Amino acid sequence: MFSGTQSAIQRVALAQAVLASIAAVIGGVFAGFNAALAALFGGLVALAVSGVLVWRERESKQHPEWDQHRLFKQFIRAGVERLVVLVGLLALGLAGLKLSPLPLLLGLMLAQFGWLMAVLGRK
Repeated sequence: MFSGTQSAIQRVALAQAVLASIAAVIGGVFAGFNAALAALFGGLVALAVSGVLVWRERESKQHPEWDQHRLFKQFIRAGVERLVVLVGLLALGLAGLKLSPLPLLLGLMLAQFGWLMAVLGRK
């Protein structure tokens, strides 16, 4: 079932990990340590959201007997789980850790470009 090659979603997660690091470096250079930490957290939020999708994709690949109705339910469930993870981690970063909102959201946005990089870097 699993061929050993990376899926598109796994490539996105890898690109987001790289982009989260880049966001932290850019934030550190231009705005200091606190902005770098906030940007890194934003990138890690995007990575966590993609991680939920990778997890559900692997689960679906392990069950070839699932029909389209079961897979559609899984798709809806993964979307809700991703939204809960996103809102929860953003609330933690903004309200709990008191990180700067602009660098956090910029780090999240930069990491989301991992989706674009995965499409452009496709063989």
